[in-house]
Amino acid sequence: MSAQALAVRDLVAGLQQWQLWGLMGWQDIRQRYRRSLLGPFWLTISMGVLVGTLGFLYGSLFGIDIEQYLPFIALGFLAWGLISGTISEGCTAFIHSAHYIQQIKLPFSTFVYWVVWRNLIIFAHNFVIYLVVAVIFGIWPGAAALLVLPGLVLIIANATWVGLLFGMVCARFRDVPQIVTSLLQVAFFVTPIIWMPEQLGDRIAFAQANPFFHFVEIVRAPLLGHVPALSTWMVVLATTAGGWSLTLLLFRRFRNRISYWV
Repeated sequence: MSAQALAVRDLVAGLQQWQLWGLMGWQDIRQRYRRSLLGPFWLTISMGVLVGTLGFLYGSLFGIDIEQYLPFIALGFLAWGLISGTISEGCTAFIHSAHYIQQIKLPFSTFVYWVVWRNLIIFAHNFVIYLVVAVIFGIWPGAAALLVLPGLVLIIANATWVGLLFGMVCARFRDVPQIVTSLLQVAFFVTPIIWMPEQLGDRIAFAQANPFFHFVEIVRAPLLGHVPALSTWMVVLATTAGGWSLTLLLFRRFRNRISYWV
């Protein structure tokens, strides 16, 4: 069997292990908040307090109507939490699963699906923040909200290739996770999350040139009742296609070395 076929087979076999990585993801959340009264909702409360505080503070500083700004920043944090969480944890997907990889024969993609699923669970818990904000400000996105479903599918697809690619690179070069963490911190501030693209005026192209903006937008815009721009979908689809092409190329070549690197 060719290396390409083995790589694709690994991805398919990993999906078929959905009961395993699904259970492991739930178990991670339960272990993290074991004996806690509110469990994972502590994450939701923490983010809710952060969103509320920054929403009122920066809304006042920027002179933006709080009814417009607070939903914007709330959804920005929700989308960014999912994106940055899958990227940073994807870097250590194989490193932190070294004891499994060295003792049990499982598809390598299983450990990436595990990371993505765990972050989806956290996203689902934090989604309560949007529901509260929507009720308070009377937000009804209408049919546009349905577009969040393909948006989430595309984020999951990209999170998977990022986990595979960065997981391999970080297993081989252990300094990379720290570099990625630093870059994510920079990316947060240059991505329209706590500031709005319109504030850039005629320099709005600066925001549109940032791929992270488009990934946040395919979640945020539909839930605010807006249809994401065609250019946003094109950037996301192009990133998905390019990312998977590169990842499959490297995964088929270095897949067998992962167990030695960890």
